[in-house]
Amino acid sequence: MKTRSLLLILFVLGFSTELFSQTLSTSVNSSVPGISKERLGKLDAMLDEAILKDQVPGLVAMVVKNGQVVYHAAKGFSDVESGKAMEKNSIFRIASQTKAITSTAVMILWEEGKFRLDDPISKYIPEFKNPQVLNTFRYADTTYTTKSSSKEITIRHLLTHTSGLGYGVIDGDERMRMIYHKAGVTDLFTTENITIKESVMRLAKLPLHHEPGVKYTYSEGLDVLGYFIEVVSGMPFDQFLKTRIFDPLGMNDTRFYLNDIQVPRLVTVHTRKEGKWAPFPVTFYDPAYPKTGAKTFFSGGAGLSSTTEDYARFLQMYLNGGIYNGKRILSPPTIQTIMTNQVGDLLGDGGKDYGLAFGLVDEKGVQLGGIGSLGTFDWGGYFNTQYFADPKTGIIGLIFKQTSGAGNGDETGWKFRQMVFSLVE
Repeated sequence: MKTRSLLLILFVLGFSTELFSQTLSTSVNSSVPGISKERLGKLDAMLDEAILKDQVPGLVAMVVKNGQVVYHAAKGFSDVESGKAMEKNSIFRIASQTKAITSTAVMILWEEGKFRLDDPISKYIPEFKNPQVLNTFRYADTTYTTKSSSKEITIRHLLTHTSGLGYGVIDGDERMRMIYHKAGVTDLFTTENITIKESVMRLAKLPLHHEPGVKYTYSEGLDVLGYFIEVVSGMPFDQFLKTRIFDPLGMNDTRFYLNDIQVPRLVTVHTRKEGKWAPFPVTFYDPAYPKTGAKTFFSGGAGLSSTTEDYARFLQMYLNGGIYNGKRILSPPTIQTIMTNQVGDLLGDGGKDYGLAFGLVDEKGVQLGGIGSLGTFDWGGYFNTQYFADPKTGIIGLIFKQTSGAGNGDETGWKFRQMVFSLVE
């Protein structure tokens, strides 16, 4: 089992709140020491070419070095149909990028001694007591049998996608997709009048893929933890995030639902239709989210919208050792725990481990190249948003797009990341 810690990296960097308390600069400075201006030009040209070739309808990209914004550009269209141009402060549905924020909220409460990571979730949400594992399944009528799990689901399992829970419509197992649909479990987000508690209560009655802790299965565990935060804190989940994370960090455009001033900045979800970019239709989710609807569902796994600047503030807080603009969110020892491999070999040997909030570049990832130093943390979202942050170089990279379904040969994700790390001199 791989048991790697970032302690050595943090020690080498002289990790402390005094040395690493940067806030994001208010303007772009491409002349920051340690960054190649020439290569910044090549990065910009690559993104221009992607827009010119119609690989993506539009994007916003941002690069930060030690708190200094060295690159921030908006390209293409926010809405192709109306010809509305993308802007640096455009708002994107960040989907699974919500997970790291929810995990951070969980760890804030953990620091307050509210629970232990290996507590069973049933201690706080009794409906998860005595979990069952799927045994047999009948396709004709979606009936199934189960067998008792020998383990309870813990909070750590939910944070690390090892609980055995599934992910409904986007689940890799067709049987689970059918079971979740029949039960009315909500995936991603919804405009319907439902609460996260209601969906979690339905989820708690369903069988698991497998016993907790034996496999990594991407799941709605963070949605469960969104409701868990409500139970433990006594606050609505959206208000907890606002008061404990968003307000202290100045993340004023990161919300589950947008106000009237923010709505015009929301980027349209696009897909390819008859060789052109067009608005994505209503499917199992409504692209009108987060503008319309009941506005009662706070998905801890996929519900937030944000900007590149807001999310960069969140990542910079982590690079600063848990502090930003004088506001302490987490302690350095807690971040050390978050940034330690929590799943052993369950992710395989593809270059990534998984901690308590992020994917983590491991030794194999460094060997593969182009994705950052040891301990670089990252994730992305369902609608084509990605981020990464490297504690060793102080680099943050974000590239936000808003597409779903059929694409058009978009390679900006891997190219952007590879070229960002080539900027370092």
